[in-house]
Amino acid sequence: MDMLNDDTIIAPATTYGKSSLNVLRLSGKDSLNIAAKLAKTTPENLMASLPVRYAKLTKIYFNNNDLLDECILLYFKAPHSYTTQDVVEFQCHGGNFIAQNILQECLRYGARLANPGEFTKRAFLGGRIDLSQAQAVAKLIESQSAQAHKILMRHLKGEMQSFCEKLRTDLITLLAHSEVFIDYADEDLPEDLLESLKGKLHSILNTLHSLLEQSKAKRALFEGYKLCIIGKPNVGKSSLLNALLHSNRAIVSEIAGTTRDSIEENFMLGAHLLRLIDTAGIHETKDLIESEGIKRSLEKAQDSDLLIALFDGSSPLTQEDLQIIDLLKSYQTSKKVFVLVNKADLECRLDLEVLRDFNPLKLCLKGNLYAEDSLLADFKRHLEALLDSKEESQSLLLTSEYQFQAVQTCIDALYQSIKPLENAELEIFSFHLNEALKAIASITQPYEYSQMLDVMFGDFCLGK
Repeated sequence: MDMLNDDTIIAPATTYGKSSLNVLRLSGKDSLNIAAKLAKTTPENLMASLPVRYAKLTKIYFNNNDLLDECILLYFKAPHSYTTQDVVEFQCHGGNFIAQNILQECLRYGARLANPGEFTKRAFLGGRIDLSQAQAVAKLIESQSAQAHKILMRHLKGEMQSFCEKLRTDLITLLAHSEVFIDYADEDLPEDLLESLKGKLHSILNTLHSLLEQSKAKRALFEGYKLCIIGKPNVGKSSLLNALLHSNRAIVSEIAGTTRDSIEENFMLGAHLLRLIDTAGIHETKDLIESEGIKRSLEKAQDSDLLIALFDGSSPLTQEDLQIIDLLKSYQTSKKVFVLVNKADLECRLDLEVLRDFNPLKLCLKGNLYAEDSLLADFKRHLEALLDSKEESQSLLLTSEYQFQAVQTCIDALYQSIKPLENAELEIFSFHLNEALKAIASITQPYEYSQMLDVMFGDFCLGK
């Protein structure tokens, strides 16, 4: 692991722009000295007037002694700071000029501009947080839904660390038993040890499989649920997209085939982030561009988490409608399907019996986008209730591709260890366990061989 670098770095903690204040942070051994230079005083005097973790209104100056700003200073003494180093925080007036010049003055006095993520990297290297918490910090900044925020806060509180620590302990115990069996085969060891190891191994695999599958199923919490709208041309797909977004995002026309390619937009429904996808109308055509659009519509439908199929209630079922119904039936077991019947204000000529299995909801998409009618509101309540139910699980989830790969690598290594265990080839079994340990430990902190030795010689009374 890299050693913690104690040179002094600075970076803005807020985005420059029109706001009441900006925040900049210094971290490193010279933080207090640099802050003192801006305040035109000595580090000793500044420390005397700036109690640790107390806010102090302080005048700071340009190098030529002109007043730069009167701002709030906060001093966090090592190791009781985010980076575990001395940290000084400037809370200055908003806008670009003051913050940029504080930054430049700090650079003049010996600080350097922080690299992306360097504050959190220092927090990790200083032992303030582990890798899972560091990744949660990055994801937390990007999170766009209440559920994603809730899961990331669990990581930040250390729940992933606790999970991985228990798993590491179980794997280390397995490895210690294996190593003892290798080194002390002549000792009086339990005859059923191999079966016991095998049972514990399968228990760990079940735990990891459960974590991986649940995390894959809930991945949309962070990326947004993909909600695809399909239907034949001119049934109101673009009108539905516009109504949900409260915006004229898609062109609406009575001319069939107006939408030739998919349109994607994010929107929030309650606490849920949705990726709304309007697609080209599905129908038979000889137009090459339309054909490509329809092909993409089918691909988007297959890739979506939820499907909305829109039908025209004012016209009888067509062959195109029947093809869409067949498509919906093929997806019924793999994703949630909503069927909406538009033009509910007109005489219904659609055979609703054909759609009975999908519990169709009626819509009337027209008029003012900002005056939501009761039918659209009813559909949104159904959709939000479904999303709420999908997110009721309290299970801990993986939140990054890095974590997915680490768990999959661990699972692969454990499966490779089964056959050597069954054949009593414990050296090879131990090798694969070590690979599994390295993989799972990479989520939080590196595994050290000495940990296994502690268990090996602590748990067994062999008189050696």
